[in-house]
Amino acid sequence: MPNALATVMLVIWPVVIWRLFVVLPPGRALIWSLLGAYLLLPPPPAAIDFPLMPALDKTSLPNLAILIVAFLVLRGENRPRLLPDSLIARWLLLIFVLSPIATVFTNPEPLIFTENIIRGLYLQDAIAQPINRFILVIGFLMARQYLTTREDQRDLLIALVMAGLAYSLPILIEVRLSPQINNWVYGYFQHLFSQTVRQGGYRPMVFLYHGIWLAYFVLTCLLAALAVWRADRSATRAKYMIAAFYLFGVLVLCKTLATLVYAGAAGALILLLSTRMQVRVAALLALITISYPVLKSIDLVPAEVILSQAEAISDERAHSLAFRFENEDILVDRAFLKPWFGWGIWGRNHVHDPDTGFITSVSDGYWVIVLGVWGWVGYIAQFGLMSLPIFLVWRELRLVSRFEEQQFRRDASFALMEGAQGARDKDRGLSPYLGPLALMLGFNLIDLLPNATLTPTTWLIAGTLFGHAERLARRRKDGVQEDVETPPPSETVLKRRTVL
Repeated sequence: MPNALATVMLVIWPVVIWRLFVVLPPGRALIWSLLGAYLLLPPPPAAIDFPLMPALDKTSLPNLAILIVAFLVLRGENRPRLLPDSLIARWLLLIFVLSPIATVFTNPEPLIFTENIIRGLYLQDAIAQPINRFILVIGFLMARQYLTTREDQRDLLIALVMAGLAYSLPILIEVRLSPQINNWVYGYFQHLFSQTVRQGGYRPMVFLYHGIWLAYFVLTCLLAALAVWRADRSATRAKYMIAAFYLFGVLVLCKTLATLVYAGAAGALILLLSTRMQVRVAALLALITISYPVLKSIDLVPAEVILSQAEAISDERAHSLAFRFENEDILVDRAFLKPWFGWGIWGRNHVHDPDTGFITSVSDGYWVIVLGVWGWVGYIAQFGLMSLPIFLVWRELRLVSRFEEQQFRRDASFALMEGAQGARDKDRGLSPYLGPLALMLGFNLIDLLPNATLTPTTWLIAGTLFGHAERLARRRKDGVQEDVETPPPSETVLKRRTVL
């Protein structure tokens, strides 16, 4: 069980958030409030559980505290504005938050077994779950307001690099001594120790939920270092490549094969492709993630090919992957018994032993958890909300490109009439961090198929992409309006000649 220090850390973190918002700009305060909580606070089961309220843990407590502190500390234009500009986003957000009410009212019946019973969902669940869902996306909604510029995106990437470098020290300690830091500091071991033994050594966890979560965090920091290195033009940019090499070495020590594959693929895309191509690849990854349940239900997922490739690498990895595919099929079949709004919480989405009621299925992928718990409505709302920033960025880059082409033609025509030379800035207003961030979110969405690595950094990245897409949309609309109101070049020249 968590010790007193675990509770103290949870209690004092809102004070830390308050001080961050007092001394830092809102964007940086948001980044360090969520990132610091994710890396330093005790993982579940440590939580503060108030009556008739969702339990506040290392994810939900910082989100709620940030919203309250922002309303109390920030003034004027910096006050939180939670509703996004996009009508689609507003509908997805509304469905995401309120669809659990329908789940509750379609699951009143208990699950009865010979020796046990799992209760149905009550009215209190219809109150608590929407609150839980809203708290989950507070970081996303705040990021879309406070992390909108390329400077904000650089701040986020730099923070990830700094956090990854600092966190590498306890990681290396656990690689050598076994993952015991959470036990030493907070008095409990957060997962099964058997899952930390890998390849004759240990897979570190520090204060995160599992070794997979830690490996994915290191991967995120590695990709952030590559993104900053490519965008930086200063004489000291080499330090980011050195950091990337170091973080890759730490990632290897995390002993998680999938993250090494992601590192190779995403790292190459960040270094070799243009921003627009990176966003297109990210949009493809998001589309695959959203459509995965449909592809799997009609047997278009090449499971046998994937397993054969895994066997070529490691029999242990192939066995683990086969186990996941088998349980996915079992859980999808159960999810389709209540396809629209799912089975709800308390493990009702699982398969149970008919006598004892014990859970006999294992849910690893986040997609199958969402589909089973909240049904198709909840799945489309959540994965649509997480994927929408990529699609909005992709749309805006296409539209901005067309607008710039029109502007270039107009400016060139005017310059020709005036006898001047015109030049075009191909990436006018385009953030160099946009493509890497989109790829980071796209690969995170793909990782939600085999794993459940939905973290505060996922929502931060999605939020900054969303905010930047809204910024591009406003810039485009303002530019189009100016273009409409400005007389054509020929008329302007004619008026000037008449005056002369």
